[in-house]
Amino acid sequence: MAKPIVFGSIEGVDEGHVFTGRREMMTNSFHRNWAAGIDGNKNEGVSAIVLSGGYEDDEDLGDEIIYTGAGGNVGKKQVEDQLWENTQNAGLIKSMTEGLPIRVIRGYKHKSEFSPSGGYIYSGLYSVVDAWEEIGKSGFKICRFRLIYAGQNSSRKSGEEIELNYITKEKRRKETTVLRIIRDTKIARDIKKLYEYRCQVCDIVLEIKGTRYAEGAHIKPLGRPHNGEDNPNNLLCLCPNHHLLFDRGSFSISDSYNLIGNINGKLKIHEKHQLNKENLKYHREIHGQY
Repeated sequence: MAKPIVFGSIEGVDEGHVFTGRREMMTNSFHRNWAAGIDGNKNEGVSAIVLSGGYEDDEDLGDEIIYTGAGGNVGKKQVEDQLWENTQNAGLIKSMTEGLPIRVIRGYKHKSEFSPSGGYIYSGLYSVVDAWEEIGKSGFKICRFRLIYAGQNSSRKSGEEIELNYITKEKRRKETTVLRIIRDTKIARDIKKLYEYRCQVCDIVLEIKGTRYAEGAHIKPLGRPHNGEDNPNNLLCLCPNHHLLFDRGSFSISDSYNLIGNINGKLKIHEKHQLNKENLKYHREIHGQY
């Protein structure tokens, strides 16, 4: 009978602990699968991953990991497209949506300055903060996940705040330990005022103690690896529900402003608001909405 999945820290295994082999991790549900790099499923989420050099598109920056999902891989080479329906990829999406922590283990075969010379090292808890698809080095579609360190022993800053200098119109970045990107700039506030804080998808206005509330949603996300701009042509005025669904790729927008995916209808566009259709295309591509 399979051991139950366990999320978060496990008593007796501190960050920095080195396992001599993968079977060692299985006794206490630290990582229950000897062969698979991902421990989890679509119903419960993912509790742990092992980085072992199995995917050519992985990027390891220490406190930030750009992780390749499961499927279509033979001998470190991608030979077919990956699918979001894969139970392990769906599990990573569930962990992202529900904020479930993931234990990250780096193996000696993983080509990274953060990997051990032998065995497997527990690198701490990480959070999945983004997911998208792209064409990998071998020419096949891969599912990509951005993981950010969420433990207490960070040796370097993670996350970015992005601010805008309204005179030079240039972005300046400063390092911070805050795991978010500041979205409510003056440009975002101007877009929300243009729409009178009315969601461009559902046309609903939220009021909190007499004050209207909406969110500025970037079509092409800010920050790595997307590097979208804080520009009116890259911003939408959305309610929190549709902002979350849009960011997670539940729906996209066609060049004619039709909603495609899990939501039907048409985006409401003010005559003074022009969207960059290259950003709309980018959003469709990374979320597989065609």
